[in-house]
Amino acid sequence: MLNYKKWAVAFFPALIIFFLWGSARTTATHMATTPCTLCHVATEVTSANAAVLVASQEKLCGGCHAQAILLSHPSGFAPKRPLAKEYPLDWKGDLTCSSCHNVHGVQTGLMRTPLSGAVFCQACHEKAFFEKMPDQGISLTGAGHLDAKSASPSLDLDPFSLQCMSCHDEQADTNQVGIDPQGLMRHKSSSINHPIGKSYQAAISYGGYRPMDQLPKAIVLPDGKIGCISCHVGYSKEHGGLVVPKGQSELCLICHDL
Repeated sequence: MLNYKKWAVAFFPALIIFFLWGSARTTATHMATTPCTLCHVATEVTSANAAVLVASQEKLCGGCHAQAILLSHPSGFAPKRPLAKEYPLDWKGDLTCSSCHNVHGVQTGLMRTPLSGAVFCQACHEKAFFEKMPDQGISLTGAGHLDAKSASPSLDLDPFSLQCMSCHDEQADTNQVGIDPQGLMRHKSSSINHPIGKSYQAAISYGGYRPMDQLPKAIVLPDGKIGCISCHVGYSKEHGGLVVPKGQSELCLICHDL
């Protein structure tokens, strides 16, 4: 009995410390251990100067969340109409990362409100905005960022294209696409076919392509490969529209030096 009491005396304080440590971990704010000067101009950050940053939020957040920034809801622009007060604009009047995310928060996803899905999107967008889309906006309201983490080893596709295919494969109701054995992406709604999952740098060696450093920023080559987001825009009024406001042939000539 005496040994049991000694064990209990040693165990319970340790248990309390463990729970306190776990609680501290779960309540620690995002970037709590990051030096303030990494983002803020002032060495002593106050509520008065906190908004003055060393760079745009898109650049700062993209330093750690590059994949999320690569394809997401537009950010760094001035909305043409007022937004709900829960989603503040920055000092320039721009919608930025912190309009939806509490940068120093503890909530899941650092979201400013507990809303999610279509309800969250409709806090700013009218329902009619999504109803005009072929899929009623389902592909957009699921997440504000297409931030795929890993690719299937059986397919030589980038993670973004895999997520696109999860909605637009041959079983989809609209905008069906399929990949044939030769690696050609075939669009069922048109005669447009194009290789996908191929290294752009490797293609350059055959000639007839423009160097990667001459391509406009709108042409995204995830993992250096041709993917869905190399030609299509996910987060826009015209979901799946071309990355440049030009016709299909003009889009081809951005990469093909013919």
